[in-house]
Amino acid sequence: MAKEDVRVKNIGLRGVAVADTKISYIDGENGILIYRGYRIEELAERSTFMETAYLLLNGALPSAGQLERFERAVAQAREIPALVLSSLERFPKNASPMDVLQACVPMLGTVDPDLRDTSREANIRHAIRLIALVPAVIAAWHRLRSGEKVLPPDASLPHAANFLWQLTGKRPDLQMAHDFDVCLVLHADHTFNASTFACREVVSTGAHMYAGVAAGVGALSGGLHGGANERVMRMLLQVESEIDSPDKIASWVKNKIDKGEKIAGMGHAVYKTVDPRATILKEISKRLAKETGHEAWYAYLTRIEDEGHKEFAARGKSNIRTNVDFYSGSVYAMMGIPVDIMTPIFAVSRISGWSAHIIEEKFAEAQEKPALYRPEAEYVGHYCGVIGCTYEPVSQRG
Repeated sequence: MAKEDVRVKNIGLRGVAVADTKISYIDGENGILIYRGYRIEELAERSTFMETAYLLLNGALPSAGQLERFERAVAQAREIPALVLSSLERFPKNASPMDVLQACVPMLGTVDPDLRDTSREANIRHAIRLIALVPAVIAAWHRLRSGEKVLPPDASLPHAANFLWQLTGKRPDLQMAHDFDVCLVLHADHTFNASTFACREVVSTGAHMYAGVAAGVGALSGGLHGGANERVMRMLLQVESEIDSPDKIASWVKNKIDKGEKIAGMGHAVYKTVDPRATILKEISKRLAKETGHEAWYAYLTRIEDEGHKEFAARGKSNIRTNVDFYSGSVYAMMGIPVDIMTPIFAVSRISGWSAHIIEEKFAEAQEKPALYRPEAEYVGHYCGVIGCTYEPVSQRG
């Protein structure tokens, strides 16, 4: 194969293995996702986000005592440092929540007493603080921009429920709190996606965890990686306003695909069948739709899903199926979460996976990873012969 062909084929590092990992695995052909050997379906049904975060960070499920200590450590770290809180009060109220979060992560690092401690134990403590503080920062920012008082954490509430309380000012019922906890489990990790690779690449230089996580948040803020659940929700609201019956969805879908437009939440870079996380979220969306009076949202989504699959299959693209974002947007909206907070919610969960990958990157055995990520590039600019171009003084340039 010619060198040029390799460069084109590997654009974006698609299909290129850059390091080993023991954290998560995806079988895109069969719709399988595992964390540390456990199927996502079993974790969603039987585990909790706190337990899953411990699993990702430590490589094994915790004992009852280990889990209790981990949950207590996270709960005790929820108080936003004064430096960060005062900065949140000064940000423009129209700032993007993702930009605000990315700005705050390095500030959290500056007040971490273990910042210069490079031991594995210190990095676990960094991760615990970030797992506690990322949701706290997002909730505080939303309250401040809305002209409302920042709410203190409630030590009596589990992690997921406490976030909903600090964000909305309402203590969720047990079922909604459980549903949100399941959402966090589903989004906790997904191998070497763009944001996770950004985290790992940065800390491969020896940078600390906060620098790596700031890079991950930045990568997630880009529309080609994060934001799909927001786009699905905006699409759903548009459909609801323009179409008076789900029976008209078929023509809407066909017209959209005929024009070459994308259907938000359909298709994935890895999965060639239904994303297993989407199946779980679909059931949560169905139940919440009944409980909150949004049956129409669920009806529109299921029709878009069905008609989309039919249209893509008819065009030889049967591998374009619904992904994790297709139903998560409606789930979050029915929990009272604003549309532009939906991508930050991704970070609330993924901070556990990012932290686990950063620790793996820092402490993996040398033969399992490169010492420093340093890919090559194909130079396609001016060459001017063997020895390069001849510099001309500015007075002699045409």
